[in-house]
Amino acid sequence: MITLHPSSIRGEVWIPSSKSQTIRALLIAFFSHGTSIIRNPLISADTQSCISVLETLGASIEYRDNTLHVDSSSITLTEDDEITLDCGNSGTTTYLLYGLLGKLPFRKIILTGDDQMRRRPVKPLVDAYNDLGMNASCTAEGTPPVQITGHLRGGRTSIECRTSQYLSSLLLSLPLADEDSMVDVPLLYEKPYVSMTLSWLDRQKIRYRISSDLQHLEIEGRQHYTAFDETITGDFSSASFFFTAAALTGCTLTLRGLDMNDSQGDKGVLDILIAMGCTVSHSENSITVKGPSRLKGGTFDINAMPDSLPTLSILGAVTDSPLHLTNVKNARIKETDRIACMSENLRQLGLQVDEEEDGMIIHPGPLKGGITVSGYQDHRIIMAMAILSLIIDGGLTIDDEKAAQVTFPTFFTLLDSVKKEKDK
Repeated sequence: MITLHPSSIRGEVWIPSSKSQTIRALLIAFFSHGTSIIRNPLISADTQSCISVLETLGASIEYRDNTLHVDSSSITLTEDDEITLDCGNSGTTTYLLYGLLGKLPFRKIILTGDDQMRRRPVKPLVDAYNDLGMNASCTAEGTPPVQITGHLRGGRTSIECRTSQYLSSLLLSLPLADEDSMVDVPLLYEKPYVSMTLSWLDRQKIRYRISSDLQHLEIEGRQHYTAFDETITGDFSSASFFFTAAALTGCTLTLRGLDMNDSQGDKGVLDILIAMGCTVSHSENSITVKGPSRLKGGTFDINAMPDSLPTLSILGAVTDSPLHLTNVKNARIKETDRIACMSENLRQLGLQVDEEEDGMIIHPGPLKGGITVSGYQDHRIIMAMAILSLIIDGGLTIDDEKAAQVTFPTFFTLLDSVKKEKDK
């Protein structure tokens, strides 16, 4: 439990590296069957889960001088092995690793995770990989654990991707399949994360063809990954909490370690903040956000960046008109139902919130102090509520702050470093 008090902010923050990029790098490194070097990785609960799983599979992974050295040249799995892999809370690891496992020798693999992970939908991906030769099953509810007894052959499938991680999984695994593959994607959310995966395939010189709308994909099989030396850039999802802090308080913050040329979708948060009245400037590796005296409300489609819903929703408390976040139904299938959880927390603080199937409308108003809210063991909800505490007279208590470790272990330290008045 943590109690936070209001404060204005100023200064600079170095943003930690991207979780999404770090996990993609780890998985490709493992299946390169050589030694890869990953510089400036994110070390957090989620990336530690990925590292642990790969070590269970036989990788040698060493962390020194802010660099991961990944050697997978001596994997010892055999066709007789039965193994259980626990991905913890990491949906990225669970979804992206799944198909890649189909190119390892084993008799049976069980892929599982923590309580939250075992509530997240996986059946569309199970069905797709069964089309592609992997004999797999999940629970009756369509969630992990997933049991795999077959291997990745390739072929043709169709899948609706209410999370982009389904398509990223197929993109990463199918180049290794025994045959060429064709994938139809009639529905796709979070497109920028697919672009991130494609950028890794391009760096690996993987041969594929994909339509401009990302709805039809052809990938040649029988390809391989090559050991590499890459540097991970700053994480825009993590940065969004500090972008929002400046917007919410009307203060100025400079965030360093970010690359505006990176394909991360949460860069789009900056466009929304500009539309709401913020001033944004950037240089080679830094971005400065200055909040206005009053934010503008409006309607914003955040389908491409559903992870931003918790942090953007708190801005609705101080807008000049209602803030409508829409076309983000996939926010309901993250670590928690983030639409429902954020709606409940904001109502507890005195705001009127209209919850929709695919979004929420937040009406501005005064906030109640001295309230205890739930973090729902969801790192992004915890961090969003911590940012909102900056403007709550009387302070705010969050029932459990530990889940922030999943993606942003230094969040509270960095937040404290830019407060002009320390918590009392």
